[in-house]
Amino acid sequence: MEISTFVNDLPKVELHLHIEGTLEPELKFALAERNSIQLTHSTVEEVRASYNFNDLASFLTSYYDGMNVLRTAEDFYDLAMAYLTKAASQNVRYVEMFFDPQAHTCRGVSFDTVIHGLRRAQLEAEKNLGIRSNLIMCFLRDFQAEYAMATLLESLPYKAWILGVGLDSDETGNAPAKFTEVFARARQEGYLLTMHCDVDIKDSIEHIRQVIEDIQVARIDHGTNVLENPALVEVLADKGIGLTSCPISNTWVSDGSKIELVTELVSKGVKVCINSDDPAYFGGYIAENFQLVADEGKVDNAFLAQLSRNAVDISWAPLDLKAAIRAEIDEVLSRN
Repeated sequence: MEISTFVNDLPKVELHLHIEGTLEPELKFALAERNSIQLTHSTVEEVRASYNFNDLASFLTSYYDGMNVLRTAEDFYDLAMAYLTKAASQNVRYVEMFFDPQAHTCRGVSFDTVIHGLRRAQLEAEKNLGIRSNLIMCFLRDFQAEYAMATLLESLPYKAWILGVGLDSDETGNAPAKFTEVFARARQEGYLLTMHCDVDIKDSIEHIRQVIEDIQVARIDHGTNVLENPALVEVLADKGIGLTSCPISNTWVSDGSKIELVTELVSKGVKVCINSDDPAYFGGYIAENFQLVADEGKVDNAFLAQLSRNAVDISWAPLDLKAAIRAEIDEVLSRN
């Protein structure tokens, strides 16, 4: 995919990015060798050829299998540093990265190991690359709520390093309401709240209703099925609850990019932004996602700039950083 000059130059904010989903096959092999782990595949090409997902469940199988090479703080540092370097090269100014501590603690890797590696990369990338970031700790919805609560409590010594909490993994049979108490406690501890409401999932509208009305999140990840309920769309617009859409990943796990839903939601006053989700698995980072919107949605540069502003608006970045990025977006748009 050829990236246009405008898409490349556009200052970006990424809000839906799973750091474990940035594990490129080349790094996977390097970490496997470092940690003396035998991989199923013998070449990078074989790994990429194995990515033939047709739904969320088939993707998650590869996603969790890939994490097995992540063992030490240095591994998590290398993972995050590789992503932040790539993001900075695509003019991402600020990112809120999801991480899945339970996917590591359940296999014997400590919470401390994970977060120290990520934190080191964040600080180094800000200093050397000028890209700022925060962490959002996600709970795995296919585990019990008690495990999520235990993970929340384990995170408390690192509250200064974690901005918010989210909910991801297999949504089928795991409604948001399952985690009501966990998210209430997270709010009490000062964490900001977001939750995945995946695309075209059974009971999607009821799940979206739960996260808006019962759990009262500040943001929804994916969530474009909300268009099936005009009343909920109006609530999102009125309350400024944004959606983080991921067009390329949608093409892998659903029947299309859902770009037409993004444009319709924006026309109704909902702040939707564009993100890459798990770019190493879906074959596109944030610039490629913006380019897909431009190509498939037949939208102009002003609309792409609006999507970038939406990300700024619904982000949890400091106000001064938001103002600076908005000014940059306006300046780039004025030249194109």
